[in-house]
Amino acid sequence: MTKDYKRITTNVLQEMKDNNEKISMLTSYDFTLAKIVDRAGIDVILVGDSASNVMAGHETTLPITLDHMIYHASSVVKAASRALVVVDLPFGSYQGDSKKALRSSIRIMKESGAHAVKLEGGDEIIDSVQRILTAGIPVMGHLGLTPQSIYKFGTYTVRAKQEAEAEKLIEDAKLLQNAGCFGIVLEKIPADLAKKVSNKLEIPIIGIGAGNGVDGQVLVLHDMLGMTHEFNPRFLRRYLNLYEDINRAVKNYVDDVKNQDFPNKNEEY
Repeated sequence: MTKDYKRITTNVLQEMKDNNEKISMLTSYDFTLAKIVDRAGIDVILVGDSASNVMAGHETTLPITLDHMIYHASSVVKAASRALVVVDLPFGSYQGDSKKALRSSIRIMKESGAHAVKLEGGDEIIDSVQRILTAGIPVMGHLGLTPQSIYKFGTYTVRAKQEAEAEKLIEDAKLLQNAGCFGIVLEKIPADLAKKVSNKLEIPIIGIGAGNGVDGQVLVLHDMLGMTHEFNPRFLRRYLNLYEDINRAVKNYVDDVKNQDFPNKNEEY
């Protein structure tokens, strides 16, 4: 039996982990889809920097700005009456400068009304994590495949397959927990390693391409709904094929307009 939570908070997520209840998480970037996602019972909405890809058409997440993220987050917050809204700090808004990280986080919280921020990295960004937390802003970590570092790694392949990288990931996860993070996303790492991290840590661990041994799952909404069709990683399950459905609907509309079938007499004033 799952508990009927009226509003998801960081404390609720911890309670869910303690009670072995899985956490559901999806991305959203606009009011209309966020409202549907929230009403469907999602626990966490991530306003991801993946908006750079699916909303703006960039090849990577790097180009999206803090202003863009605040715009998307404010739209989502207006729609979310139940879900916890977490916002990615974009590339360049926190790395190497903890004071800048705090300023960026404060802007997100004040201007969008979001509930938490998410940062990529471990020991290399721990100063930023700690400084943000001093302001009372909840922080979620992100380890494994970190898309903001794609040019450093040069590939989107599975991370932490080697023992040294796996051990560093475990240590980074502990470091983030000890600093005060309320949860961590693990992206595209071996399932056994993700399960090990989840078992070792007290805070919730959310996976994407990290197997079923973690405390919850996250996917990009546009991928899960089949609005995108060229991205086909092993971890992605498409629950709809909206690319084909929307394409067909638009073609039908075009035909109806060209053939003067739309609007008909019932659709006139």
